[in-house]
Amino acid sequence: MSTRLQPGDVAPAFTLPDADGKPVSLADHAGRKVIVYFYPAALTPGCTKQACDFTDNLQLLAGAGYDVIGVSPDKPEKLAKFRDKESLGVTLVSDEGRETLAAYGAFGEKKLYGKTVTGVIRSTVIVDEEGRVARALYNVRATGHVAKLIKDLELGG
Repeated sequence: MSTRLQPGDVAPAFTLPDADGKPVSLADHAGRKVIVYFYPAALTPGCTKQACDFTDNLQLLAGAGYDVIGVSPDKPEKLAKFRDKESLGVTLVSDEGRETLAAYGAFGEKKLYGKTVTGVIRSTVIVDEEGRVARALYNVRATGHVAKLIKDLELGG
C-alpha cells in the first residue's frame, strides 16, 4: 500500500515517457507550479472527461503559472491515440511500472463497485515552484474535479 503525500512533502522526482516516447521529468518544470494528476486508463469515459476538462482549462491554468501532467499506467502508444482522438493539450506520461503512481500514493487498494481492488487511485497532486507538495487530493471524481480545483485555487474561470 502506498503512502499518501502531505502538503510540505518533497514531491517524488520522476522521468517518464510521454505519448511520443520522449522523457518528461518533474525537474523540467522547476520554478513552475505543476498539477500532476493520476488516472486509471486512457480512452475510458471518466478519464476522457477529466483530460478534456484539463485541456479546456489549460490556458487559464497556464496563465496562473500551472503546468499539467497526466500520469497513467497506459503504454505511450495508447496515450498518443488518446491525445489525438480527444485533441488533448495536456502532457500525458506513461508509468507502466507504476513506480511513480506508488510514490505519489496513487496506486493501491480502492473500492470499485463495492469490491476492494488494487489499482490506480484517481488523484491530483499540486507541486509548488520549489518541488514541494502544495495539495494532495485522493479519490477525486473525474467529473467536476477540474472546476473544483480551479475554484479551490481561486483562479476564477
